[in-house]
Amino acid sequence: MGFKRPIVHRPPTGPPHLGPIRVMCHGRKTLQVAVKFGWLPGARYTNLRDIRGFHRIGLIDIDWKTYDFKRHMHAVKETRPLLTVARDIEHESEFERTLEEAEELSRWAGNVVIVPKFSDFGLKCLRKIPIKFLLGYSVPTRYGGTKIPLELFLGRPIHLLGGRPDVQFKLSQILDVCSVDGNRITLDAKYGDYFDGQKFTPHPTGGYYECIRASLAAVNRLWRRALSETRSPKLGAR
Repeated sequence: MGFKRPIVHRPPTGPPHLGPIRVMCHGRKTLQVAVKFGWLPGARYTNLRDIRGFHRIGLIDIDWKTYDFKRHMHAVKETRPLLTVARDIEHESEFERTLEEAEELSRWAGNVVIVPKFSDFGLKCLRKIPIKFLLGYSVPTRYGGTKIPLELFLGRPIHLLGGRPDVQFKLSQILDVCSVDGNRITLDAKYGDYFDGQKFTPHPTGGYYECIRASLAAVNRLWRRALSETRSPKLGAR
C-alpha cells in the first residue's frame, strides 16, 4: 500500500512475543475451543452468558444500533475485560461524549477502543484522542468497513475490528496492531471451510469444530512466523 510503518508506544496489552491479542466473540463451546489456542473470549455487553466462568475476558463489545452506556458500564465493571469498545463516533457532534464515556470505561477495562466513523474525521480530531486509547479500524469486507483514510491510523496503537485473518495480517505490516477480533473463521466453518494460513479452503475431513481448530492453529502460526522473521537478524549481519 506504500505506507511506512512508524514506531509507536504500545499500551500494555500483553507479552510482545505473542503478537497481537486475538479475541473471538461467539457461543460458549466455540469460545472454549478458542481459549485452548490462546485466544481470549469476548461478547457484547447484551450477552454475557457465554463468557461466564472464563478466567480472563478479552473484549466487551457494544450493541451499536441501540447503545446503552449504563448497561455497557455495568458489564465492564462485572467482567473487567482486557478491552472494551466505546460508543461509535458516527458524527463529529458525538466526539466529546464518547471520549468522556471512554474515560469512565478505562477505570474498569485494561484498554478502551475508540472507533471513529464520520467521514470528516481528520488530524484535528485525532489529536484530541489520548494516546492511551486504541483506535479501532473496521477491516474492509464485502459488507462495509471504515471509509477513513488509512494514513490517519498510522502512528497509533490499533485494534482491528472484524475481517478476514489474512487481511488483518496484511494491515499489521502497515499499522501498529495491538489486538484483533473477528468471527470470519466461524462463518466459513459452517460450510466446511477453514483458513490454511493464506486463504479459506475446504477442510479435508470437514466438521465445524475441526474447521475451527485448524483455522485457529493456522492464524497462530501466521503471527508467530511473522514475529520470528521480524526478530531474526538479516543474513550477513553481525
